[in-house]
Amino acid sequence: MKRLHVNLAVDDLDTSIGFYTSLFASEPTVLKEDYAKWMLDDPRVNFAITTRGQRKGIDHLGIQVENEAELGEVYARLQSTTAPVIEEGETTCCYANSEKSWIFDPDGIAWETFLTRGESPVYGSDFIEAAARDSACCTPQQKMPADSGCC
Repeated sequence: MKRLHVNLAVDDLDTSIGFYTSLFASEPTVLKEDYAKWMLDDPRVNFAITTRGQRKGIDHLGIQVENEAELGEVYARLQSTTAPVIEEGETTCCYANSEKSWIFDPDGIAWETFLTRGESPVYGSDFIEAAARDSACCTPQQKMPADSGCC
């Protein structure tokens, strides 16, 4: 079963954690000094907040899948659009080891499709962290379209 992913950049992590903990009636499932994530089943969403983005608000959206078959299905959907697909492959991002691809909608909103393979003790690689100073998403800058709002 697929899960919607929403990643917000926030100013004050502690204040935002308090707000979203109350809103979702649930504590974060992942909590770091710069990041928090709720894996909710009602609604079925992977909701994350981070202090890493410079622009506050929606950083990127995504579709998280649970297995290789779903990953192939969603990748095929990406390929059927007219937008270029950025295949990142295996990566460490947002304290998780994942396989992912990126695409931008017609208005430049970044969407990631990913399969999480396990947890990571670090946010991502040094190279990715350097790119993340401008955005919370984890794709290296040079792979992103110049006019996109991400990385």
